[in-house]
Amino acid sequence: MIEYIKGKLEELTPTNAVIDCGGVGYVLNISLNTYSAVQGKTECKLYVYESIREDAYVLFGFADKAEREVFSLLISVSGIGGNTARMILSSLTPAELTHVISTENVNMLKLVKGIGLKTAQRIIVELKDKLSKGLTDAGHQAASPMQENIYEEAVSALTMLGFAPAPSQKVVAGILKEEPTAAVETVIKQALKRL
Repeated sequence: MIEYIKGKLEELTPTNAVIDCGGVGYVLNISLNTYSAVQGKTECKLYVYESIREDAYVLFGFADKAEREVFSLLISVSGIGGNTARMILSSLTPAELTHVISTENVNMLKLVKGIGLKTAQRIIVELKDKLSKGLTDAGHQAASPMQENIYEEAVSALTMLGFAPAPSQKVVAGILKEEPTAAVETVIKQALKRL
């Protein structure tokens, strides 16, 4: 089993990374979170999940172990394959996903392309206990109920204004990390400047 691949970053797109390791180029499917983490680097180390099927041998790469751990949990859910799990992790960071599942926020999960109501509910039911126990290295501190409301209101407002959910979630989370006591109006105004 491959734990990680470390080498020269030959090619990088929002969905794939090609790493030259000892003269062999490995293509790894990546999420937008990993893309952001390795963008601009000449060398990188990606943790690997190997998906071996009858018709394909696919490598998924992750910037950290927490994201790989969440990916493994996601694909353990019935009906969630590697590409769907990657789509979820492109929309939400592992910490954000843990928060969404622990608060049973079905609507936030449904914003991910390809995730319907039943799939979102299944993810929450099957992963709620597993995610609350694990992910010690995800670095997510529990947000206050007030902050959760501001986060959801701000993302909802930005989505209604026509901004895509994934970037909106990232920007709002970043603003709340910088200013935990910011009012929802302040968060939305700052997000509009950054989006």
